[in-house]
Amino acid sequence: MHYISNKSIMTEESFTSWPSMSDKALAGHIGAFVRHHRLEQNKTQDALAHAAGISRSTLSLLERGETVTLNTLLQVLRVLEQLQVMEAFVVEQRISPLALAKMQKEKRQRARGKQSGNTTENEW
Repeated sequence: MHYISNKSIMTEESFTSWPSMSDKALAGHIGAFVRHHRLEQNKTQDALAHAAGISRSTLSLLERGETVTLNTLLQVLRVLEQLQVMEAFVVEQRISPLALAKMQKEKRQRARGKQSGNTTENEW
């Protein structure tokens, strides 16, 4: 662990402790994220809830880490312009070393030149 700043320590611990956190703790972390960005943008719960098309009580549940639908979370993140968190869910196609070797083997190794039907070099 590095002791550069409290923020660095907190960030490092957050990344290493995700798997050990309970679902309730993870939901609380998401709620704190939403609340932080709402306050940073100086939006009231009423204003954010209205813009997201949800009730203020539903937003309050989300911020407290209570159960809400995935759709509710996405609507709130969209209004807060925080959909970049979706980058964590991007699936990249990877080619296995064996498949890559097979593709390389099947790749053309040399050109054959033009093959003309009935003409021969002597006809030119």
